[in-house]
Amino acid sequence: MKAIQIHIPAMFFLLALGLCLPAMRVQAQAAPTSPPPTLAAAIQHLLSVVAPEPGAEAKTFTTTLKVVKAEGLPKELEGKEARIAYQAPDRFFFEVEVKGDTLSAGSNGTQLWMHSAKKKFGLVGSPEAPRFRTDAGKVDGTKLPPIKLPIAREQLLLLPLLCTIETASDEAVQGETCSVVKLVPRPEAQKAMKLPDIAVTFWVRKSDSVPLRMGFADGKGKEVVLELVNPDLEPAWADSQWQLQPGEGEKVETVALSHLTRFASSALSSLGQKLPTLGPVTGERKVVARHGKGRLETRDGTRVLYLKGTPEEMGEQHGTLMKKEVRHLVDRILYGVGVGSSFAKGTWFFGEIESAQARLQPFVSEAHLREMDALAAAAGVRVEEARLANFFPELFHCSGFAIYGDATAGGHMYHGRILDYMKGVGLEQNACVIVMQPEGAHAWVNLGYAGFLGTVTAMNEKQISIGEMGGKGEGNWDGKPMAQLLREVMEQADTLDEAVEIMRRGPRTCEYYYVISDGKTKRAVGIAATPTTFETIWAGDTHPKLPHAMKDTVLMSAGDRYEALTERVKNGYGKFEMESARDLMTRPVCMTSNIQSVLFAPETLDFWVANADGENVASHTRYTHYNLKELLQPEGVAGE
Repeated sequence: MKAIQIHIPAMFFLLALGLCLPAMRVQAQAAPTSPPPTLAAAIQHLLSVVAPEPGAEAKTFTTTLKVVKAEGLPKELEGKEARIAYQAPDRFFFEVEVKGDTLSAGSNGTQLWMHSAKKKFGLVGSPEAPRFRTDAGKVDGTKLPPIKLPIAREQLLLLPLLCTIETASDEAVQGETCSVVKLVPRPEAQKAMKLPDIAVTFWVRKSDSVPLRMGFADGKGKEVVLELVNPDLEPAWADSQWQLQPGEGEKVETVALSHLTRFASSALSSLGQKLPTLGPVTGERKVVARHGKGRLETRDGTRVLYLKGTPEEMGEQHGTLMKKEVRHLVDRILYGVGVGSSFAKGTWFFGEIESAQARLQPFVSEAHLREMDALAAAAGVRVEEARLANFFPELFHCSGFAIYGDATAGGHMYHGRILDYMKGVGLEQNACVIVMQPEGAHAWVNLGYAGFLGTVTAMNEKQISIGEMGGKGEGNWDGKPMAQLLREVMEQADTLDEAVEIMRRGPRTCEYYYVISDGKTKRAVGIAATPTTFETIWAGDTHPKLPHAMKDTVLMSAGDRYEALTERVKNGYGKFEMESARDLMTRPVCMTSNIQSVLFAPETLDFWVANADGENVASHTRYTHYNLKELLQPEGVAGE
């Protein structure tokens, strides 16, 4: 007889109900009606697949899963199909086509594997592999739990008694006549478990009571309908069929099992997440938490983190006040984006970044390493994770400009910085204005993300502002990490010339471009640098890659974005004020990956920050105004 496995979101709802059965009381006046026989039979089919009777003959469930509707989730999911197989209690196989590649994953109960056919590349997650290269003597030790229902069979069978059951007209699915049955939890269930409005719908084949579709709706715009094409129970697959079987010439690496399980968890948790749009500015401000000399505030819906003291003190303040965000960043950047990039590149991400770390770390100051380690301890993440996450900005890409003098109204200086990188992967949720007051160094503001100790966008109390643009040269790691080099500029440079000299001295990595401005002297410079070359492009200078020179401007971008930027500056030359300078950063100068945009006014230490939300790139969202001089005032001083 054929059988079917229930859609996962719907199953979570069913299991939650079952777990709360002992705590619930169904009122006598709300006596349930008898469930349709088709629903009871469908639940029995579910149990035969997920939780077969002890001693039952092993069977492998197979089907092609099709996403019929995906409201509230990424639209590209709609219409997608995946081939799946499952054998209780701990074996599964999954295969899907994505952008011309066949991606697959599976488990034999002890190992988890993933494979890209296009890249001829596979990963096998093993509990016997070390988690990090720097801790090679200790194996991962992760164990895969069996896939099972966390409630008793009897509780699941009682499920219909806790729901209102609605039936609709029969519908045809795959040419078969199906009964349509909808389950909605009774008010008692919603109240006891604090559930939102939720509904699960089954399309059950009349001939044998096998569900061919399942739908899930949460009452908040999220609705998913999955169709199971040709569901079947086959004789149990051989052990070898649950293992990765690479083709000739394919590259397969054995890695820590936890790296792959955390990747899967991060990828699933990111589906459908959207950062809400900020409302209008109201001036609201409040202290959220304190730790030592540090504190966390919210201002008009944005976060401002104050760090002060020794490296150890600042790291502890950061990790304590932003513990949740630091952990989120590690999960999304290292285990989500990082591990996921392995299949796009055909190389193991942790192997690549740990090799880079081994070459970069000797050039990182001891103080910064102490700060990273203190952050890790306070946030409850591994030291290796905190350090590796802080090398990730080596891959940023962007645009930037400085305009002043004859180019602006009143001769004011504006320095724009556009961060075009990784919109939608979860960095936006960690955006933060970080006020840095390190012991024995200049104070500065880091426009970044919780967990990152270096910078790619910043301004110091000496009126020096800086922004970075990524180029090529990946792999040239024998130097100081770019984000740490820019932090050195912030903490040590009093003037533009000193900033340039720090950048020239390096040692540098890869290929990067920079714009640095000095509000004291109203001077700015563009820099094009690799580990072995260092070019300065001063205001009004031409360059083979930047041919449209204009007096009192430094314009750094590439391709059509550079052409659009120079055309806008030309058209508005001599008239730019704060708002029109911000408008220079809108599309198409910024890319669709624009995650953050910042406008500095180094003369006055004012700056305006915009971060991408779930609907818009950063340059098209609300800017929030801050002033570094005010931020550096002791707490409670008027005007802060």
